[in-house]
Amino acid sequence: MAKASPPNVFKAYQEQFQKDFSLFLRLRSEEIIQGGRVVFTFISRSTDDPRSKDCCLIWELLAKSLLDLAAKADIDTFNLPYYHPYEGEVREIIEMEGSFDIDKLETFATNWDANDDIINNNFVFEKDQCGRNVANIVRAAAEPMLVSHFGDDITDELFKRYAEYVGEHLCVEKTKHINIVLTMTKKE
Repeated sequence: MAKASPPNVFKAYQEQFQKDFSLFLRLRSEEIIQGGRVVFTFISRSTDDPRSKDCCLIWELLAKSLLDLAAKADIDTFNLPYYHPYEGEVREIIEMEGSFDIDKLETFATNWDANDDIINNNFVFEKDQCGRNVANIVRAAAEPMLVSHFGDDITDELFKRYAEYVGEHLCVEKTKHINIVLTMTKKE
């Protein structure tokens, strides 16, 4: 998904998340005794608008890096299935699925680069290192999918460019990940 994606793309990703998360909850409920508790944490977004920078920007910078290196035809056939839900969506799915009561659902923000100077809220001092730190985190999650589609010939250069784009962005704006922490109890 990207900020410029058509509405039907956002709708498809949202529907897939609803289906997958509902199934996940149902299967977890089969493993947990009544009254048992679970804790989840995952990246989300701060607004109900799926075009927000909370969920699109980090991937748009990766797409920009890919455009620098890969053939357009290869990019057009690549899909990175990643969705950042809004806390309201998460709450609604849990309530509709019905296996758990929500004890607590909170969101909090963290810097893209967890090693970034937490005292300075406005800009990054070490843009190259911050860019590499973020690129390494995204690489850990996305590399297997990228390699299976594009091969491993471009991987090192891809994440080098990605680190540069991320570092440049973080010099302009200190961007945050929005996280959900959720505790639930299996219904009796």
